[in-house]
Amino acid sequence: MALADEVQRIGAPVRRWMQHQKREYTRGEPRPLGGDLGAMGVYVSLVTAGAAAVHASGRELPDRVPLGDAVLLTLATFRLARRIAKDPVTAPVRAPFTAFQGPSGHAEVAEEVREHGGVKHAVGELLTCPFCLAQWVGTGFVFGYVTAPKATRLAALAMATVAGSDVLQFLYDGIQNGAFGLQATEGAE
Repeated sequence: MALADEVQRIGAPVRRWMQHQKREYTRGEPRPLGGDLGAMGVYVSLVTAGAAAVHASGRELPDRVPLGDAVLLTLATFRLARRIAKDPVTAPVRAPFTAFQGPSGHAEVAEEVREHGGVKHAVGELLTCPFCLAQWVGTGFVFGYVTAPKATRLAALAMATVAGSDVLQFLYDGIQNGAFGLQATEGAE
């Protein structure tokens, strides 16, 4: 019991300091600082475990990554992060943490975090933010590239191809709708 009392005694000022920082930072808004801290802890833990696994396997890190591979992984990260955060098909992954608000552009949805404050809020923000997800997705692609470069390139190629197709779809729609002054005409040769 003495150890528990000592932990309580030492922890009390730390808890007061943390509560003060949260009050000063949030100014009454429901911000999930504890949940965000937990998400950062999970990310750091996963990266540390991945790095330890790579080290234990004896794999050599590449001295450099060819520009083509870097571009491929970048495009794939963009597409997969956006797919997870905004695609209607991935809504079931986000549903426990978000509420549907309506369509948001071509083949995307707008959602809001359902619970304010806490872990569910932090996870909801992460799952609806393609910029936030890119950190996690990109890290996954990098670890994949180090441990299984051929398979990772193939998976990245699939996502990069989808990203390229998306661009072409938007260009086609723009041409069809006269956005570029190139109105498609019937019977034109």
